[in-house]
Amino acid sequence: MPDTFDDPEQRYLVLVNDRGQHSLWPEFAPVPAGWRTAHGADTRDGCLAHVAAEWTDLRPAEPATPADGPPPAARQAAPAASGPVGPAEPPVPYPFGEYDGLTVDPRYADLRGRPGLLRVRPPHGDDAWLVTRHEDVRAVFTDPRFSRAATALHDESRLTPDPVHTSILGTDPPDHTRLRRLLARAFTARRIETMRPGIRATADELIDAMVRTGPPGDIVEDYALPLTGLVICDFLGIPFADRDRFQEWLVAFSSTTALPPGEARERTAAMHAYIGELVEERRRSPDEALVSQLIRVRDDSDRLSETELVELATVLLIAGYETSAAQLMNSVHALLERPAQLARLRAEGVTPAAVDELLRFVPVDAHVAFARYAVADVELGGTLVRAGEAVLPVLPSANRDPAVFEDPDTLDLGRERNPHLGFGHGIHRCLGAALARIEMEEGLGRLVARLPDLAEAAPLEEAPWKAGMQVRSLWHLPVRW
Repeated sequence: MPDTFDDPEQRYLVLVNDRGQHSLWPEFAPVPAGWRTAHGADTRDGCLAHVAAEWTDLRPAEPATPADGPPPAARQAAPAASGPVGPAEPPVPYPFGEYDGLTVDPRYADLRGRPGLLRVRPPHGDDAWLVTRHEDVRAVFTDPRFSRAATALHDESRLTPDPVHTSILGTDPPDHTRLRRLLARAFTARRIETMRPGIRATADELIDAMVRTGPPGDIVEDYALPLTGLVICDFLGIPFADRDRFQEWLVAFSSTTALPPGEARERTAAMHAYIGELVEERRRSPDEALVSQLIRVRDDSDRLSETELVELATVLLIAGYETSAAQLMNSVHALLERPAQLARLRAEGVTPAAVDELLRFVPVDAHVAFARYAVADVELGGTLVRAGEAVLPVLPSANRDPAVFEDPDTLDLGRERNPHLGFGHGIHRCLGAALARIEMEEGLGRLVARLPDLAEAAPLEEAPWKAGMQVRSLWHLPVRW
């Protein structure tokens, strides 16, 4: 019988086991127990080139041998990396539980005070190291040895049933540099500042409508969602009139357990199909918004693929609509819970320091940020993270770290030193940070100026939060004035 590894036409997989060892494997053969696919299917040379390009910390080790193991030729062709030795303690199931409003789980405080990182087992994908301290989370965001692109080579550690297509957020340089440069001009501080009068006018129009209707109003449906939705749709060139359609689809990108996996996949496909159709429409009838600008880049050069165009527009819509709305509505909830801080905001106005403190104190992530994978052995927080292992950064925990923030569990709108990570850090720092700041400044500023007696219209502890999602947000927040 001929050796399949001598067949140049054969398609192969690169397999990886829990020790971090890799092996070439024919596509037609069942993947053995204890192994999973890291790359492929591809040609033999393609698999080997992929290993050489992506695993930069290869060292000789005892050959990896799946259960009915591959022929010796395979082991010789793809030497295995020496993998990490498993932690002494078994991984802890994660998340610890459903998030509780704006409360940051007290177990994170305990973990910040312990040496080392906690090994966790998320509901989907690889086990990971949980990163809770500010210094360590910042290091994950800045150290190039922690890679977002490498998630594509693994069964990404995650809370969602399927990996989320995060476009630019899932890339490393040089692809990340290329994509960010294409967007940079649209997101300059000067360009975004020109949007302030329009954002203020939109906020006033929404408040006018609330006043005409009379209390109670709903901060979520009457204010936060339409404000951020109108702004980002105008910025991108997406019809806000389609909101009822794409709002349902966008849930799929954040759902952990809110939607059955099949439904989440259907909604994701529908969202991408919608953006694809919009791209074709804007190609025929362009405007000056960002999607049309990206189409011109796509059609006039090879700097952007059609898939990248669709995924970029989708990610920008998600971040600019749902995430920005969540920050605004959650901030209003936090202020209503703390009347003294709300009174201070009315008296002093919405200062940059106040916005920074709300970005620090008010969590938007329900649990963790997207995973990174180590591409080399890295010492992090007293733990040796081996090449090929995942880390999960916890932003709500990092932003409450007493090693960095004095009295971190107190909302102090006058906080002077505030190196929060609300917009992330490093190359993946939120591209739309300037826009999000203006939405917070104008959204909160107009609200407290126009409705000085704003108060909750129902007990805040009864406010309904959306469960089974990666983003903390409310279904409704009834208010009176």
